Amino acid sequence: MSDDYPVADLPTPDPTYGPGDAVALQLDALATNDEPRANAGVLTAYNFASPANRRATGPRDRFVRMVESSQYSPLIDHEEAVRGPVEREGNAATQRVTVTGEGRTVTYEFGVSLQATGAFPDCWQTDRVVVV
Repeated sequence: MSDDYPVADLPTPDPTYGPGDAVALQLDALATNDEPRANAGVLTAYNFASPANRRATGPRDRFVRMVESSQYSPLIDHEEAVRGPVEREGNAATQRVTVTGEGRTVTYEFGVSLQATGAFPDCWQTDRVVVV
């Protein structure tokens, strides 16, 4: 089935990760997208997508196509990612990240939240990534 969640053998949310860790793990995976296998970085981001995010952007194949679109493709195999401070308010946090990739520099805002239920309770997961 194409929407197996989480994708096995790739990083997943963990209660020991703070909101900045969750963003950093995704960025690190996206920087080497095809290691250890094709689209491992994008699929790691899928693993960190919150249930609400996956409902809006899934199933998995659709999520991959979205990240490969021109809006998000600079994240894939990017050369540099400069992370701003994590701004936390209760169980929600945002972090701006300026990425250079594909000859472009784009600033994204990652919105993450601490999940109360779902596959990864007490873990920070991504609700949205928007261009700012």
